[in-house]
Amino acid sequence: MAAYGRPTLRDLFDESPTPHIAHPPHTHHRDYYLACDGSFRESGGGLGVVIETRDGQCVARRSLSDRVPDNNVAEYRALHLGLDLLAARAPRDARVGVLIDHDDLAANVNRAAIAARQPTLGPPHPYTVPSATGHHWRGIRARIAGFREIRAARIDSAENPAHYLANAPGQYAHVNREPARCVLPPERAEETTQIPPPSRANRHGHGHGNANASD
Repeated sequence: MAAYGRPTLRDLFDESPTPHIAHPPHTHHRDYYLACDGSFRESGGGLGVVIETRDGQCVARRSLSDRVPDNNVAEYRALHLGLDLLAARAPRDARVGVLIDHDDLAANVNRAAIAARQPTLGPPHPYTVPSATGHHWRGIRARIAGFREIRAARIDSAENPAHYLANAPGQYAHVNREPARCVLPPERAEETTQIPPPSRANRHGHGHGNANASD
């Protein structure tokens, strides 16, 4: 993606909101990024998927024709396809960032991610899922539960690189013939370093006994 002058998926993710999620900044760091989009037309729709590592290496792309009843269902089918592709190429402990230009779907993904971590409590808010998505939503939830972490960010359709693949599957059919890749991201740096506060760091040094120091 970056080679053609477009931002990497990581850049798009870092600049986009993650609906219905409150989190510290360090949790934005992902191993893989997945952008997906679905399109609907009377003459036939399409599904688009782009997957990259956090340093911008392409893992997989898809541009497929698909007959769908409406645009909402197309969006769910595209995400299901993308998660299936990623699950076949990424380790189970992967942290995944999903980029979607569909508000309700992005919110549902984040709710499902929370529900997967607290199965006895369920999602923090009810899902709002079109009934016609059928088994696709069940498949999406299963894939979400299969990764270490997953979070969806909401992006504009014009910024979504999967948008073009979904809307012109005939033009981009060549991406489906790209060789399969299993690209592992670089080793994760330690996210946190346990550094004691100054009062504890100096407890056995000159700072010990300072009446103004507090633990």
